[in-house]
Amino acid sequence: MTYATYFESFDVKELLKQFPLDQAFTDKFKNISREELRAEQNAMFLRCVARAWQIPFYQRLWGDAGITPEDIQSLDDITKLPVFGKHEIMASVEAHPPLGDFHGWQDGTEAGNKPLVFHTTSGTTGRPQPLVFSPHSREVQSLLLARLYRWQGMQPGDVVHSVYGHGMINGGHYVREAITHYTQALFCSAGTGIEMRSAQQVQLMKSMGTNVIVGFADYIKKLADVARENGLVPGKDIPVRMICGHLGRESRESLSAAWGGVELYDWYGVGDTGAIAGQGPDQDGLYLMEDAQYVEILDVDSGELVADGGTGDMVVTCLYKDDIYPIIRFNTHDVTRVLTTPSSLGMNLRRIEGFLGRSDNMVKIRGINVFPQAMAPVLEEHASFAGEFICVASRDEGGRDDLAVHVETRGALDDAQLAAEFAALLRQRLGVEMSIVLAAPGALAALTGIEVRQKPVRLIDKRFA
Repeated sequence: MTYATYFESFDVKELLKQFPLDQAFTDKFKNISREELRAEQNAMFLRCVARAWQIPFYQRLWGDAGITPEDIQSLDDITKLPVFGKHEIMASVEAHPPLGDFHGWQDGTEAGNKPLVFHTTSGTTGRPQPLVFSPHSREVQSLLLARLYRWQGMQPGDVVHSVYGHGMINGGHYVREAITHYTQALFCSAGTGIEMRSAQQVQLMKSMGTNVIVGFADYIKKLADVARENGLVPGKDIPVRMICGHLGRESRESLSAAWGGVELYDWYGVGDTGAIAGQGPDQDGLYLMEDAQYVEILDVDSGELVADGGTGDMVVTCLYKDDIYPIIRFNTHDVTRVLTTPSSLGMNLRRIEGFLGRSDNMVKIRGINVFPQAMAPVLEEHASFAGEFICVASRDEGGRDDLAVHVETRGALDDAQLAAEFAALLRQRLGVEMSIVLAAPGALAALTGIEVRQKPVRLIDKRFA
């Protein structure tokens, strides 16, 4: 029996031609017109749709919505198709264990008979979800991330310290592949605090001469504190010059200062889709990788398209996934908005503000929508904030909702004035009254999981328990 190996199932030279790096990348998107880009997207989209019609999951999803193949003739018809998300994927897994029927792997078609890369999500918002990739889509995903890293300034010989998780989780493996396959940087896969203790990590960073950190902002900032606790000066003993990670709503200024004033670059993606957008050298919004990803912003409540500048859920179609697990209108439930100002770099790509919060982690408190992630930059305005917090939503017998914000502080835990100051800050910025519970530094670690999770828990919702 003969069958294609991983490396025989894609052409790396063709990938690099289709998804260029460095100067070829910037040249293309300074010169391409929106009409030319739309034509490229349209051709890729139609290939993805044709493949999706071969897969039971899409046959069911689209058939139940009354869609026929004749209804989708171009990218202009995409809004006729229903969105889907993790709920629908997990229902597929439940009905067809262990991997579900959403991917088309080993289905007897040429597109489906490929080697499979299998990982899972971290399970931050529930049971881990299977993530599957063909070699082609895996390499495009890695290439797109490497494109962003190289654009942001990663260079041959850089020593890159990664705090992404490994195990079954996709993130650490995919970042490692991006850097080792498509850059000449040296990659150190330290992982989270549970994989390699924080104190060990900072010693490794010192001995290796780490100058780039990749990962989630919360833990990267914690490592700066751990370095100081171990007598090391971030930015000097550990000569970090740039951080490329998921910055979200956290304060860029405090993270940069924690590491000695380094440059920060944000990028965005989810496990299913890979890199969707990232900051360029101008650090002005996140540029959508529109040669590979088609992004719509939909109103959280109505599901209708919102105009550029309005906030809503990011819904993503992966234009390069036309074999294993096509992704057509996947609702990330991550909220953002499209920027309306022109690119200072002359790039003909749309830009988003970045990650503003999760619509499925949003709390409506007395008519006001509150994203827990929005707390961080507000709390950091107070000098007594010790860096960690968690929100606890509850409902009393009368049906009134309350959001208690537990805040680690360097002040006295019984200081009513300090609690009132934190409450006033949040009320002023977010428009709703919240109660404050003061906690000692480190006291919330068991609740947030800051030592063991890529993404700390920021909300405990007790209203429906």
